[in-house]
Amino acid sequence: MNKTHSAFMNRALALAQQGKGRTNPNPLVGAVIVNAEKIVGEGYHQKAGEPHAEIHALQAAGANAKGGSLYVNLEPCCHSGRTPPCTDAIIKAGIRCVYAAHLDPNPKVSGKGIKQLEEAGIEVNVGLCAEAAEKLNEVFIKQMTTDYPFVILKIAMSLDGKIATSTGESQWITSPASRQKVHELRDEVDAIIVGIGTVLTDNPTLTTRLPNKKGKDATRIVLDSHARTPTAAKIFNPESEADVIIAVTPQAFAGNIALLKITGSEIIEIPAKDGQVCLKTLLETLGARGITNVLIEGGGQVNSTALLSGLVDKVMCFVAPKFIGGKDAPGVFGGEGITQLTDAPELKRKTITELDGDILIEGYLNNHVHRNH
Repeated sequence: MNKTHSAFMNRALALAQQGKGRTNPNPLVGAVIVNAEKIVGEGYHQKAGEPHAEIHALQAAGANAKGGSLYVNLEPCCHSGRTPPCTDAIIKAGIRCVYAAHLDPNPKVSGKGIKQLEEAGIEVNVGLCAEAAEKLNEVFIKQMTTDYPFVILKIAMSLDGKIATSTGESQWITSPASRQKVHELRDEVDAIIVGIGTVLTDNPTLTTRLPNKKGKDATRIVLDSHARTPTAAKIFNPESEADVIIAVTPQAFAGNIALLKITGSEIIEIPAKDGQVCLKTLLETLGARGITNVLIEGGGQVNSTALLSGLVDKVMCFVAPKFIGGKDAPGVFGGEGITQLTDAPELKRKTITELDGDILIEGYLNNHVHRNH
């Protein structure tokens, strides 16, 4: 493919990004219609239940869509859900050629949309900018192919791996720019998971705080095996419309559960593993509810359990250039840890970014989504 084709697909990818955090459980999709080498229409999927990217682009192009080429970062849908099939609209508009970055992992579509377009006489090319498109929709692909949410583990630590001082002080280890990035993350995910230790020690609100009060709050989930969350905890913030879920085990005291129900939060019982809420079962439950991605903002025990259980897809580690020290200062990971270095989980496809003096290290652990290049 020549550079012009790539430029149009990159434009579709840029448009798709504008829907981040708003389209779940649907994918991020952008569409560009080109006729006589000029863009005549474009659009993106803005919110689940609203028109798909292709429909916005076709409406913008109008009669100019006839004989044109459509660039879209995901195979057009061919089934009726909350909205009609995009393939029918593409055919009706007289589009001559379609460039799709990759096939839709949704079994209701996967290849069927392409087949319908080709049977209508439309030329279809698949694979343009595929790697970038798959990364953009890594959340959607993971959920569609495994039924589990995409899991991001967020860590904020000092250069010596501490997440608080020996007295428990943790606000703030990282810079304002790093904290801003975390709030952008919260705005994009469906849910945030913390352990009861974090609630008791830090009493966080877990809300999204962005400039001009923009952004949405994610569902807040507490791993609380014995239902010890105080009813006065800040997560029960009446100013936030986001749900609160307390995940307990069968060992939780009924009286504590009754008190927590008064807060309006939902109590879900999850089997215990090693005396704690089984994180794998919880994620399976959340996936069945349509939650596509979660952000773990836990303490050392939760971080360790998630990592060593193989449940983490992506790690975002914010490192402040300072030393805290102290043998009693909590570290990033608790538990027993590993005994052999060959068993150590290692980040792949890493990127490193500087944020106001801090370093953000991002990388992947699982391979549900990307090809191994």
